[in-house]
Order: sequence, then structure tokens, then C-alpha cells
Amino acid sequence: MGAEPLSRNDIEAEISYAYLHAVASSAGVACESCGRVQDNAGVDAMLTGWGPFPNGGLHNEVDIKVQLKATIAEPRDDGNHLSYFLRGISRYDDLRSEAGWTPRILVVLFLPNDPVEWLTISDQQLVLKKSAYWVSLRGAMPTTNDSGQTIYLPRRQLFTPDALVELMARLSRRDLPVYEAP
Repeated sequence: MGAEPLSRNDIEAEISYAYLHAVASSAGVACESCGRVQDNAGVDAMLTGWGPFPNGGLHNEVDIKVQLKATIAEPRDDGNHLSYFLRGISRYDDLRSEAGWTPRILVVLFLPNDPVEWLTISDQQLVLKKSAYWVSLRGAMPTTNDSGQTIYLPRRQLFTPDALVELMARLSRRDLPVYEAP
């Protein structure tokens, strides 16, 4: 029996891993995909950065656990935040928990609606469209919804190599980002 082809959701997920790896590599940060056990705990990847960091602090090695999502859904955009509906209250609760030692972030990759636009390659460039944003849900309020929670990603938190290095620097100072609801 042959292998099943990847579903559209599987392809979106794999492209989000590629985006994460590209950003981390460009920032000089190690990116390790997690196995099934950690995936079941809401962790898709672990990022590790080594200092010294710009304006760094106490720590010269910093880890971040990442939950990745990708979507073709057009987010609501109020000019300051993009919305994303995070399915699964257990994922939301894992991300908002303050009990874990290693900080967690959610990275959401917004893709064009048409899969043909997701990736273009020529002899001059590799282009992955659109972009990803990151958010810490640490300290977010509990929800009474049983299916998921709308998350608001600050537009200023575009997930880029520079943003990742700055986040690592913050964490090296034990400056843990918290959720800022609009």
C-alpha cells in the first residue's frame, strides 16, 4: 500500500516549519523540530540561542518552545493586531501558563488563499508568501469557550531574524513577554 499524499493542512504545517527554520537559521539560532510527545504537549519546535545577546543579561543560552500554526484565513486587522482563532483550549492553556520554566510562544504563518502563491522559485530567488507573527500568551485570561480562543497578534511582532534575536536578548534578561490583549 502506498503512502498517502500530504493534505493541504499538512502542507501548510510543513511550510510553517520551513519559515521557522529559515528565520532561526538566519538569526544564528538552533531550531529543532519536536517529536510526537512534545507535539502532544503543544510544542512543535525548540529554539536555542547563544549569547552574548544585544543588551543581554544574565543568561548566555536561551530556549524558547514554539507552537506553530499556519492559516489561509484572512485575519481581522485593526491596524495594531491580527486575529487568529486558536483551536483547542488545552493548547491555549498550555501557551498561557506561567508554570513552565521555558517560555512558549505561538507563531502564526498567514498564507495567501491560493496555494500556487505560497512558494515561488527562480534561479534568482526563493519567495515564501506572506508572513508570520509571534505572540506570548503568558498570563492571558482563562476562557469559557470550549472549542478555542481568538488570539490577537501584535503587528509589531513580525517573526523575523532581528525580532528573534531581540526576543532572545529579552529572555536572557529574564524579561518574559506577556500577552497584551487589545
